[in-house]
Amino acid sequence: MAETQTLARPYADAVFELAEANGELDAWSVALAALSAIVSNADVAVLLDNPEVSDAKLADAVVEVAGDDLNKGATNLVRLLVENDRLRLAPEIAGLFEQFKAEAEHRVDVNVTSATEFSDAQQDALAKALEKRLARSVRLTFEQDENVIGGAVIRAGDLVIDGSLRAQLERMRQSLAH
Repeated sequence: MAETQTLARPYADAVFELAEANGELDAWSVALAALSAIVSNADVAVLLDNPEVSDAKLADAVVEVAGDDLNKGATNLVRLLVENDRLRLAPEIAGLFEQFKAEAEHRVDVNVTSATEFSDAQQDALAKALEKRLARSVRLTFEQDENVIGGAVIRAGDLVIDGSLRAQLERMRQSLAH
């Protein structure tokens, strides 16, 4: 993964710089999400590995499948990625782009994993608390996982707040073991 991120970063940097300069962050988000979905498709993976498919045909196929989701710049990006045998990096480029976009918008995407569903009031309270702590606007996504047992695990970029009952029990177990 580190290698793919290293390879994808220059493309993501260039695309972000272009998108920001032209005020097209949202359009590029759509284009990169579409490109990522196309490249991640198993049927397309077969084309990527097929030496009988020329670069031009592969690029044309991807652009055609994406349709209106790709602007002229994104179409050129597809052709560049195909030419440099880097089309597989599209999901990583899209992920890095979204990180750069969130940073520029002073926003953080937060994933909350809990054993039970949060009420609307709990979601609002958590969002306000996180916005205050992180000094950014927060976009929450929620997952349920019964392995958490109780409490929640909050992930915001590199920050992980593990307030789950499972983690508390593990810490207690380790404490008793020593």
